[in-house]
Order: sequence, then structure tokens, then C-alpha cells
Amino acid sequence: MQRNLAGSVKPNLSLSALMERDLLEQRDRAQRQDQVALFTTPNYAEAEQALIMLLQVHNLDENLDQHTRLQTVFENAVAVALTIAYSNEYQSDVAHRFLHRILYRINRLKFFWYDDLNHYTNERSLYMQTIRNQIEAAWQAWELSQLDVASLKRADVVETLRDWSAADLDPALSETGRYFQDDMTLAGYRKMLEIASLDGLVEASQLSLTLGGVANEIHSVMTRLLVEEYGAGKLARKHSTYFATMLSDLGMSTEPEAYFDAVPWEVLATINHSFLLSERKRDYLRYAGGLLHTEISVPAGFSPYHAAAERLGLSADAMSYWTLHIKVDKLHGRWMLDEVALPLVERYPDDAWELLLGYAQQKFMGDRACEAVARAAKLADGEG
Repeated sequence: MQRNLAGSVKPNLSLSALMERDLLEQRDRAQRQDQVALFTTPNYAEAEQALIMLLQVHNLDENLDQHTRLQTVFENAVAVALTIAYSNEYQSDVAHRFLHRILYRINRLKFFWYDDLNHYTNERSLYMQTIRNQIEAAWQAWELSQLDVASLKRADVVETLRDWSAADLDPALSETGRYFQDDMTLAGYRKMLEIASLDGLVEASQLSLTLGGVANEIHSVMTRLLVEEYGAGKLARKHSTYFATMLSDLGMSTEPEAYFDAVPWEVLATINHSFLLSERKRDYLRYAGGLLHTEISVPAGFSPYHAAAERLGLSADAMSYWTLHIKVDKLHGRWMLDEVALPLVERYPDDAWELLLGYAQQKFMGDRACEAVARAAKLADGEG
């Protein structure tokens, strides 16, 4: 024991220097522990409930000073979550989830849910806009830091779009895709549907936010895409109706947002990202690039889900949404490449690289979300 202790001491350090070093190390450990304690203090559920209550305040901006306790609880949690979600040292999934749930609750006010009209009294609240902008600024900087933006600016945009689209139309089956296709149980399939329902039951709604403005060929193609997603105005043919049919066939709730608590932050991030880009006209090219990736990749992405449903012996209704998209999105992908993305390159040659940024970011975030869904489904497999 004495030899081990002696061996661990550097011979060129005096006793006083060693004691000073030990004190410094103890102080550093204490500071780190204090920081961790600080960053794990917020009650995120309480803070989210505070947001819900603030959203219900009549004319919030004019009456915010009457709800300082709710404001303090909420803002303190947001401040801490921003620090630990987007810090390389901490990377807290719980903080990510809280922030994206907050963003989603604010963003969803851009949709009409055919509920109490008073729910929309704060849809243009400057306070809520400030909170949203604060979260989005930190989040988007963190997301962009994970991509090589400089190389995208140097790339041949047309050649890269063609190459990426061809590769994502018929990719090799990933390990995650193989799990969905070959191993996922019925319990896992139901969990996957729970998560996907948050977006599936309001599918393509963000696309509608991009369609106002001057008429042109690109605008017409995007409108045609939305019309197809919405079943040409017939509810029974709307794509979200097919998703509801899948849920109904398995005895699951078809109420929008019924499974909100099941959704991982990685999936919420893709939804919030779509909200962000679809309403910021300066990011129109990024949005179009992301939509190109979505439409191109869906046939291959949904095929493992369809194969799983067949393997599990489910009915045609219980896989109808996958069946539909595997078929129609091959056409939609061609529209997006040939009639939207490539014409946008010609129209905006100096900014065309942003199409690549949108595509690459959508792929990165989509793959991350898919892995999160697989983790949740595997957990459900074990519980089932």
C-alpha cells in the first residue's frame, strides 16, 4: 500500500505544493458538483405547466406582470435547459426534450385545431415569440455546428443534389431499418405509431405555410404536392386519414397529440425545424432542400415499417399509410428534384448551396430521429 502511494507522487513536488494541488482539485470537484446540482435542479414538468398556464392568460403581453411566479419558474428552467442542452460538457436529453416540448407548444398555435377559440388569444404574443426566438437561436447554432457548412458552399449543387437523391432513393438497408423490418414486435410497432402520429395526423401542414406569394412554376408544383397530400379536398383521401385508419385498426387513439408524451426530443426537433423553416421566407431554399430529402427518402424509409406490418400479420388498413407513401412519394421526389430544386438553383445561383444545407440537415436530423424511435420501440418490445 505504501509503495503504491509513494509511486503515485511526483518526486519534484514539495509537500506544500501537493497540498495546494489537492485543495485546487477539491475546489474544482466541488464547483463541478455545484454546477451539476444547479443544472439538475429545474422541475421541467412544473415549468412546462407554467407555460401552459401562461398561454391561457387573456392578453398575456398586457397582463404578464400579474403572473410573475409562473414567469420566473418558466424562464429559470429555460435558461438552465439552454445551458445544459447545448453545452458540449453536459448534453442532457432531458433538457433537449423540455426545450423542444416548449417550442412545439408555441409553434402549434400556427395551426387551427378546431377547438376553443380562446386557446389562440396569445398566438401572436411578443413574449412567446421572444421565448421561441431565444430557444431557436441556441438550438439552430448547435445543429449547424454538427454539419460541414463550408464544404456545402463549395459543392456543385446540381451534381450533388442528383447524387444524393439517387443514393437516398434506393439505399442499403441500415441496421435500424433491419430492426424495424425483421425484429420489431407488435408492441414496438404500436410504440412507433404512437410517436409517428404526432406528425402523421397533421401531415404536410407546415408545407401550407410556404404557399402564399407570387404565382410561378415552382409555386405551382409545391401547391400540387400539398393538394395531393390533402386528398384533393376529400377527407377520406387525405394522407393523414390513412394514418388515422392505421391507428383505428389497432384500437389506438386517433386524437391528434394523444401520444405527445411518447415522442422523443429527436422527433420533436424535426417537427420544430419544419415549423421554423416553413415560416421564414429567407430560408425557403433550406426548406425546399429538406422537403426534397423527405420526399425522396420516404419510400425506402417506410418500406421496413410496411414489411414489419406484413410480418406481424396485420391487415391492409394497418399498413395503408406506408403503402400509399411508398407508391406516391417516388413521384413526389421526382417533382421536388426536377421541378422545384433544380429550377431554384437557376433562380438563385449564389444561394443555391442552401438547398444542400436543407437536404443535409434534414437527413441528419431524420436519421437521428429514426434511431430514437427504434430505441423507444425496442424498449416497448421488452415490456411487451
